[in-house]
Amino acid sequence: MTTVALNDRIRAAASRLAAAGVASPRHDAEVLAAHALGVERSALFTHPDPDDVFDAAYDDLITRRANREPLQHVTGLAHFRHVTLHVGPGVFIPRPETELVAGAAVDEASALVAAGRVPVVVDMFAGSGAIALSVAGEVRPCVVHAVESEEDAVQWLRRNVAGASIVVHHDDVAGIVERSMSMLLGMVDVVVANPPYVPVGATVRDPEVAEHDPAAALWSGTDGLDAMRELDRVAARLLTPGGLLIAEHADVQGESAPEVFRAGGAWTDVADHADLNGRPRYVTARRSPVASA
Repeated sequence: MTTVALNDRIRAAASRLAAAGVASPRHDAEVLAAHALGVERSALFTHPDPDDVFDAAYDDLITRRANREPLQHVTGLAHFRHVTLHVGPGVFIPRPETELVAGAAVDEASALVAAGRVPVVVDMFAGSGAIALSVAGEVRPCVVHAVESEEDAVQWLRRNVAGASIVVHHDDVAGIVERSMSMLLGMVDVVVANPPYVPVGATVRDPEVAEHDPAAALWSGTDGLDAMRELDRVAARLLTPGGLLIAEHADVQGESAPEVFRAGGAWTDVADHADLNGRPRYVTARRSPVASA
C-alpha cells in the first residue's frame, strides 16, 4: 500500500469527523494519524505503509474524537507557546487565545529582568500550568508561583511543572493570601490569570467544553465575573506598587471586566486588549502606588 492509501485513510477519517460536527476534521484526522504512528504530523505523507495494527488504533482514536472527546484528551497532549502539556479529564485545556495573556506576562517580566530585577510572577487559576510554564521557560531569572484549587487539576499541574522552577500552591485564590502567600504581600510583580468567566446558566453548545472541561474552570457567578472580583481583591494585596495584573475574559466582557478594576481605588492604567481576531480578550491594570484597603 502506498502513501496515497494512507492519505485515503486520513480523508475517510476526516469525513467521519466532519459528519460528527468536529470543527477541524482534516487537521484532527492528521494529528491522530501522526499520533497513532508515533511521528510528527509533517512526516505523515512520506511515512511507509502502515500495517493493520495502525488501522485498529487509528479507528479507535477517530471514534473517540467523533464522539466529541477533545483532541487533546485523545492524544493526552496540548501545545501552548513553546511548551507541550499533559492534559486529560479534570483539567482545563489551554486555548490559543491564552497565549497572548501569557505573552503579556512574559513581556512584563522580561522588562523587569532587563532593568536588573528578579521578577516574582503568580499564575492564578493555573490549571495545567500553561502560563506558569511559559513564564518560567521564557524569562530568566524569574520566581514563578502557580495557584490551583481543584484536586484533579493540581495533579496535572504538578506533573507538567515537575523539574521546573515553579512553586505550586494547592489552594483557592480567595484564601491564598491568608495562607501560603502571606509572605508575598506587596512583593509580587505580576499576577496573571485565565479565570473562569462563564455566567452560571449560560448555554455552552460545544460538547468538548460542556462535557469535558471541568466545571470549576468555567462557571463564575451570574454575570461571569465572580472570579474577576476575587482577582481584584487578592491581586491588590499581593502586587507591589506599579505591579501588573493580567486577566483573560470572555469576548463579551470587554467593558464589564475592566470595570471591575476601575470601580475601586486600587488600580491605575486599566486597559483592555484584543486577541488576534480583534475580539476583546484580556484586561491589564497597574497597582496604584497608594493602598486603598
